[in-house]
Order: sequence, then C-alpha cells, then structure tokens
Amino acid sequence: MHIPFCLSKCRYCDFHSAAASPAVKEQYVAALVRDLAVSASRAKGMTVDTVYVGGGTPTVLPPDVLAAVLKTVRAHYAVSPDAEITVECNPGTYTEGMFEVLAAAGVNRLSIGGQSAVDCELCALGRPHTAAQLAATVAAARAAGIGNINVDLMLGIPHQNMDTLAYTLDAVLSLSPEHISAYGLRVEEGTPFWQERHTLPLADDDTVADMQLAVAARLTAAGYVHYEVSNYAKNQYRSRHNLRYWLGAPYLGFGPGAHSYFGGVRTAIPRDTGAYLDAVERGDFRSLVTERHVLTPHELREEYVMLRMRLFEGIEEADFTARFGVSFEEAYGDLSRLIAGGFVTRRDGRIAFTEKGMYVSNTILSEWLDFSL
Repeated sequence: MHIPFCLSKCRYCDFHSAAASPAVKEQYVAALVRDLAVSASRAKGMTVDTVYVGGGTPTVLPPDVLAAVLKTVRAHYAVSPDAEITVECNPGTYTEGMFEVLAAAGVNRLSIGGQSAVDCELCALGRPHTAAQLAATVAAARAAGIGNINVDLMLGIPHQNMDTLAYTLDAVLSLSPEHISAYGLRVEEGTPFWQERHTLPLADDDTVADMQLAVAARLTAAGYVHYEVSNYAKNQYRSRHNLRYWLGAPYLGFGPGAHSYFGGVRTAIPRDTGAYLDAVERGDFRSLVTERHVLTPHELREEYVMLRMRLFEGIEEADFTARFGVSFEEAYGDLSRLIAGGFVTRRDGRIAFTEKGMYVSNTILSEWLDFSL
C-alpha cells in the first residue's frame, strides 16, 4: 500500500510523494480503504503472508489512521497469523505513542529511512531529521515491542567519504537493527539533484564501488548475512516482503504509483493522486490500471534470471531446467570465463554471483538477457 505523502520532498526523491493537507490525507485514506475492500475478491482463497505500507512516508498519517487501514486488510483478506507487517517510517515523523498503536495493530517490522548518521549529509539530501532522531526512533520502536527493525542507508551522498561512511556504519550498528539496506544514490531526472548534477560534489563510480565493498565487509564482520545486492540481515530477518519480488511471487499493490504482479500479469496504477481519488469516488476501478502486461514465456525466463540473480543464493539449476526446458548454459552460454574471473560461482547445483560479481552484475546481465524478443 502506497501512502503518497511526506513532510517535504527530499532533493533526490523520484517517488510519487508530496506534502498534503489533512483534508487530502483523510480523503485518500477513505479511498484506499474502499479500494482494499472492493479488490479483496481477487485474492479469494489466498493467504496474505506479507503486508507492506510504504511511501512517501506512511507515518505522516496519525497512527490510529494507519491502524484502521490495517484493520481493513484483516477484515477483507485472509492474513496469516505470522504475517510480516511492515510500515516505513521517517525519523522526523515519530510522535510519542505512535509505535505502541502500530504494534497493537499488528505491525511487527519497521523500516526506517536513516540514510546517514552525519547531519551535514542528511541536510545535503534534504532529509527532515537528524541522526539523533534516528537513534531515538529505533529506541522508541524497541520500547513498543517492535522486534524487527530495518535501517536504510545511502551511499554516494554529496560530501560523503570513506571516513563519514565508517562513522555512519558504527552509529547504525550500535543500534543493532535486525536488517540494513544500503543503496547507492541515483540522480533521477526531474529531481533537484538532477538540475544540480553538474555541480553536485558526488563520489565517482569507483569510490561508490569501494563504499559498497566497505559496507559488505563491515556488516558481514558484524554478523549480518549479505543476502541480496543491497540488503543485509541478521539470522532469519530477511525481508519476506521484498523476497516476494525477487522470487517472482504474486503481490497486489494499492495506491497511485503502485504495481501488482498477479496471475502472470503485471499492472500499474498511474502516479496521480487526484486521478486515484476521482476514480475510487466514481467506483471506476478499471480506470485505475493503465498499464497491463501479460508476460510471455521468454519474459518469464528473463525476469526469473534478473530477479533471482540479485540474491546471493542465485539460481538452482534443476529448478531453472524444470521451469524452462533448457539448462542455464544452453540459454545463456558457457560460464567458465565468468567463474575463472571470480564473478560467478557454481556449486551444489546453484549458479550465483560472487561479491565481486554482484557489483558488475548489471553488465553481465545485459549480456545474458534480451527483453526485446
């Protein structure tokens, strides 16, 4: 479920989100609740094992409003008793008692947009919070009984260097989150960063690659498993929701800009909050979907490879052959050069990228995959 509201727009952000009045937020939640209820028949006979409330910043909504949205989900869908229920949170939006209300509503995972523990880097990004607020938010969530916490970090921030990155990693590790996501900054067209791209003090690609390797070394030494190109988890705390995407499992998305993959069909809702509100008010739910694509057998295979190779466990060769009727090498060529170069491993019936290979995986995948057929 997408909550398209924020306190303010960060300078790098290309997501569909904006500040909004209380009246618009109230109207949006009413539309989202109605959409959830009307769409429930699509999932008849199925069990929901993950719920993800993202944004934007869901916690700009009052916690009782978020709780009401989750209550709607439980009322109309068969939600597993052990479902992973995640809410994204910006540290600048935390208010006293918020997490107690969310925990009582079933939220058992919090994904906090920390990005950095260096205040000047947060300021450069346009983040509306401080490093101290990140620590306070984690402490408050712990006190409320939310035992699965993710912290998002960003690499390649303006003015960031290896020393400030090390400081951020130490600060975040002192909070002992169960999960850490570390993404490289992307300068997207249409953002303030894009307009300033020629003068922004950004690290070059080699430095960002060094940062990625430093993060991997520091977090794995601290006991985190590097299970996906940008994601690290303690023990059994992998993101079950994101694994649905990477393993090609079905999911339903709600709200403007949301995507779904259901019954072998990919759909998307336009990034237009006003149009979403108007369509729901009219009861014209068909108009909410303007992109609809039925995957061909070739596309299913290409997506299978693209998504599963994001995971360090890679692809099980027997499963690939059973699904697609050819061996991996019959489909994508001899792997000996990549194995010899230390980019790919092949052991115990699995093909996977190494740590070295993961950071050039886009280049390798572009040689293997062809979505134009």
